[in-house]
Amino acid sequence: MTGTAAIIGGGVIGAGWAARLLLMGWDVRVCDPDPEGARKLEAVLANARRSLPGLSDVALPPEGRLVWCADMAEAVIGADWIQESVPERLDLKRKVYQTLQAHCSPDAIIGSSTSGFKPSDLQGCVTRPDQIVVAHPFNPVYLLPVVELVASPANPAAFVDRAADILTGIGMYPLRVQAEFDAHIADRLLEAVWREALWMIRDDHATTAEIDDAIRYGFGLRWAQMGLFETYRLAGGEAGMRHFVAQFGPALAWPWSRLTDVPDMDDALIDRIAAQSDAQSGHHDIRALERIRDDNLVTILRGLKARDSGAGTLLNAQDRRLDRLPQTLDDVADLTRPVRTLDRAVPLDWTDYNGHMNEARYLQAFGDASDRMMALVGCDMAYVAGGNSFFTAETHIRHVGEVRAGARIHVATQILAGMGKKMHLFHQMFAGERLLATGEHMLIHVDLTTRKACDPDDRVAVPLARIALAHASLPWPAGAGRAVGRK
Repeated sequence: MTGTAAIIGGGVIGAGWAARLLLMGWDVRVCDPDPEGARKLEAVLANARRSLPGLSDVALPPEGRLVWCADMAEAVIGADWIQESVPERLDLKRKVYQTLQAHCSPDAIIGSSTSGFKPSDLQGCVTRPDQIVVAHPFNPVYLLPVVELVASPANPAAFVDRAADILTGIGMYPLRVQAEFDAHIADRLLEAVWREALWMIRDDHATTAEIDDAIRYGFGLRWAQMGLFETYRLAGGEAGMRHFVAQFGPALAWPWSRLTDVPDMDDALIDRIAAQSDAQSGHHDIRALERIRDDNLVTILRGLKARDSGAGTLLNAQDRRLDRLPQTLDDVADLTRPVRTLDRAVPLDWTDYNGHMNEARYLQAFGDASDRMMALVGCDMAYVAGGNSFFTAETHIRHVGEVRAGARIHVATQILAGMGKKMHLFHQMFAGERLLATGEHMLIHVDLTTRKACDPDDRVAVPLARIALAHASLPWPAGAGRAVGRK
């Protein structure tokens, strides 16, 4: 599902919302009084375009259309989703909602990025309180999937369900908070860590760099894929959570924490924090830090994706929703042409020291294309589970052009031969119309029990022969049959 979204407030969070929605195919209108807003948004979009598409192993939808609007009325007319991301002032937000509701459709969803206000706080003094929910994301919105979806009794259940469906459709995880309370779930937890960190700096127990190191080299890695309680369950060993609580619960009474007290944020403490932070990270400008952050997040998220764990499970589910490649031969519009077997962006972790896709990833892309062709001719996971598959016996890749992270690539596959035990494939990789590489692959059908070559049964032999016959009239592709150094 795609539609039209209005972003009211184009700062860090608003720009992140705009980037995610645009790259998921939504048309986006942005309204912000900042005269530099359009430039700042383009900088965020540039980072999103190089990072978000690489989380998917299928192509994202065509990017939506971005319009910068002079006023809120222009932005919200006809919008399906309206995301308010103005500063955290309740009087300002309520005034904004009054303007929005004077011009937007009664069916539009108005989500607030507020990190602290309850939906019932936001809904006061408005014409249609049922239209407003909290939709609180995390920065960068275009990469991090969680969004706290908080409703009040004024919001009909079907309305909240529709909001959750839209958020899911753009690859996010709507965490449906069951009760209204200040700062929701995540920021309440972050606030606790933040307060403790401030005291450690105030008391000269730690520096900003030491605190960050403790998180990023330690429990932050555990939290990224298991969260808090599942991590502590493991700490309880075979006896589980009950043992952990019994063993470590008494420590809660020890005078470790300063969470019940807050240091005075006077100029001296602010100067100390700022100076330490400058020494820690001041050699990077903000865009460089954003790219470092994005590169690290993509690496972590793709690692979780490979394990189908944590946020990686969400990414795999989004890929399945977005996958438009043929799943069976009957899905192929024209069997007399090479079949598109891969359509995706080049992820950040596929590039090398030269700044372009490294040679191993060309092979991976062609291998993925071969897997897709195998599935099209019937050699799917069920067939493999039954004891037969194809093994690649020989490969020849020609590197014709380079491609960088974020670029969209696709592979067109021609079957040169498909009889008996052999499936002879010729892949061509393109960025748009530009040829990047060719891959010639000879696959042999095998019995997985004996690990020896054998003929496929009719579940594979018949569709393989069908597409091989359809491709027989195609011209012999340039480069097929080549060896290194021979023309």
